[in-house]
Amino acid sequence: MSPPLLKLGAVLSTMAMISNWMSQTLPSLVGLNTTRITTSDTLTQISPKEGWQVYSSAQDPDGRCICTVVAPEQNLCSRDAKSRQLRQLLEKVQNMSQSIEVLNLRTQRDFQYVLKMETQMKGLKAKFRQIEDDRKTLMTKHFQELKEKMDELLPLIPVLEQYKTDAKLITQFKEEIRNLSTVLTGIQEEIGAYDYEELHQRVISLETRLRDCMKKLTCGKLMKITGPITVKISGTRFGAWMTDPLASEKNNRVWYMDSYTNNKIVREYKSIADFVSGAESRTYSLPFKWAGTNHVVYNGSLYFNKYQSNIIIKYSFDTGRVLAQRSLEYAGFHNVYPYTWGGFSDIDLMADEIGLWAVYATNQNAGNIVISQLNQDTLEVLKSWSTGYPKRSAGESFMICGTLYVTNSHLTGAKVYYSYSTKTSTYEYTDIPFHNQYFHISMLDYNARDRALYAWNNGHQVLFNVTLFHVIKTEDDT
Repeated sequence: MSPPLLKLGAVLSTMAMISNWMSQTLPSLVGLNTTRITTSDTLTQISPKEGWQVYSSAQDPDGRCICTVVAPEQNLCSRDAKSRQLRQLLEKVQNMSQSIEVLNLRTQRDFQYVLKMETQMKGLKAKFRQIEDDRKTLMTKHFQELKEKMDELLPLIPVLEQYKTDAKLITQFKEEIRNLSTVLTGIQEEIGAYDYEELHQRVISLETRLRDCMKKLTCGKLMKITGPITVKISGTRFGAWMTDPLASEKNNRVWYMDSYTNNKIVREYKSIADFVSGAESRTYSLPFKWAGTNHVVYNGSLYFNKYQSNIIIKYSFDTGRVLAQRSLEYAGFHNVYPYTWGGFSDIDLMADEIGLWAVYATNQNAGNIVISQLNQDTLEVLKSWSTGYPKRSAGESFMICGTLYVTNSHLTGAKVYYSYSTKTSTYEYTDIPFHNQYFHISMLDYNARDRALYAWNNGHQVLFNVTLFHVIKTEDDT
């Protein structure tokens, strides 16, 4: 039992004792109901009407009992008896007051004892609480120490795992080194069996066989475009750069033509390395300004569209003169039928494994693309094919093995969407994506020697690799 409950129990016990004593003693003292009073001479019967009566009882602030007593009516005949009775009653009330005083003192003593016990109980409770707190603190401290030790050990787990992995790798490395040593020993023994001259002849023989095999390859069909490889960043957003697909292997000259109009300066570089470093070898000033960016260098000459006309110009780099010029009949020009990006790209000149081509649009073909094969010397149209693809909806186009490939846009998300074969005069819709890294292509041409696409992409000169599907010719093929 807690101290407050103990204190309340002690007070209730004392009050019960007082109440029990009063219920047994007071009636006999004050003459409630019929009460016998014994005297030294005689026993007198007192009725309730004639006796003293207690109407109420209370307790003063100090705990003393207060009784309200009403005296009976005066009767001369029983005055002496009443006096004796009153005197006896007063004596007994005094005795009762003394008893209550004793009880009060005992209660006060017990109450002080209870208070003392309450203080002791509170002290014990505080000690128990302190012990409990100390136990929790101690356990927490020990737990924290263990946790810190575990935290220190946790990083060792991946280290141990890495040790296990490294051990496996080392074993694998040992095995690979053992195998490689065996292979190298075999190669060394094989090389030792031949002298250098014999090995050189074997390499030449292999190269000859490879070239013979390449000659049997038919023209390829475009299957994939990869890249780009950024070669250089220079010029405006629009321009053209190219190499000659008919040049020898040692001739790697690069030609550079910035902007799509109002310019006639062509810069020449001896190699790709010189082009990247900016080391020009020659500068040519053309007799006419060009239109668009769709020029081509073919067999040592530059072919371009004369500004504000449908005239094609053939310019020789060796002589610095115009070798030929011819009007491309019915061809639209000066942004009548350009590619989607504009820029006077109405007439696109290009070359592939078969020869020189012009791609344009005419009113007679309702603005759709027309493909014409040109004579490289006279610029005469040898043959034309009319397609159903709108020129103004094409992003760019290029020729590979007599097939025209058209992109759907010059912006991000562009892909080769349409192809037209001049061999079969048929078309098909394709889906060959490529990465338009710099978001705006204004020139895209195929180079048969390099098997690559040259592109001008928003001031970046880039190269795309192409994957072609070839069929090997047999002896029965004509």
